[in-house]
Amino acid sequence: MGSVIGIDMGSAYSEGIIMAGNEVLGAYECPSGGDYQGTAERIEKALITQAGVHPDRIAYTVATGYGSKRVGFADEQVTDVSCHARGLFFLHPTVRTAVDIGDLHSKAFRIDEKGNMTSFLPSGKCAGGSGRILKIIAKVLQLKVEEIGKISLRSGSPVDFNTGCAVFAESEAISRISEGVSKEDLLAGIHRALAAQVHSLAERLGIEGDYAVTGGGARNVGLIEAMKEVSGFDLVVPEDPHMTAALGAAIFAGERLENGAMVP
Repeated sequence: MGSVIGIDMGSAYSEGIIMAGNEVLGAYECPSGGDYQGTAERIEKALITQAGVHPDRIAYTVATGYGSKRVGFADEQVTDVSCHARGLFFLHPTVRTAVDIGDLHSKAFRIDEKGNMTSFLPSGKCAGGSGRILKIIAKVLQLKVEEIGKISLRSGSPVDFNTGCAVFAESEAISRISEGVSKEDLLAGIHRALAAQVHSLAERLGIEGDYAVTGGGARNVGLIEAMKEVSGFDLVVPEDPHMTAALGAAIFAGERLENGAMVP
């Protein structure tokens, strides 16, 4: 049996996983850029090189995510929530409720005992309910977005944000800075505001089983701590939460192959 590839084409970053059976042979991530097809080809080439397999041995490829339709060589596209669900189930079979915190949108979804996504709720169109708001605030504070999670943990008195809108949150952040609020308290406040918005999606679905956080936002330790505080749950966070959709896509590809899909 040949190898399979899963590619998650996100709005900001894209990831890929190559597998053979249940073994992960390689993983790769890079900025998505403006050329999704070119980025997907770059990911495929990197995965093949990592795994040390011949391109002809790639038997099936599944693409998911924001730019999945631009992956011309993919055999199939699968929704990102379905891929997140399947990837999470592979890593943590007891998870039944999860939230994916992405760059443009966040989603809450439920997973059944077979790893299928059974229902989901997306955040609104405003970036205030996604990881994008953290990028905006990081820019206001002239910090790298990778830094703000740890900085927020040093807060002694998080500020309360009065809005969940990214545009108004930016204005509010600038006003708070002029009032002398520390960057630590400001960041802790915005993390808590985002955590409350994301958790509310899960509450509307109904939380059962273990509760997980995935997506790029789950790499932010400050946001995860805020999620724990807001939710009151001991959250499950995969080791590489930004890779779960690509992993799920690769698992779907393997399943298609096992079920007799046409091999290229």
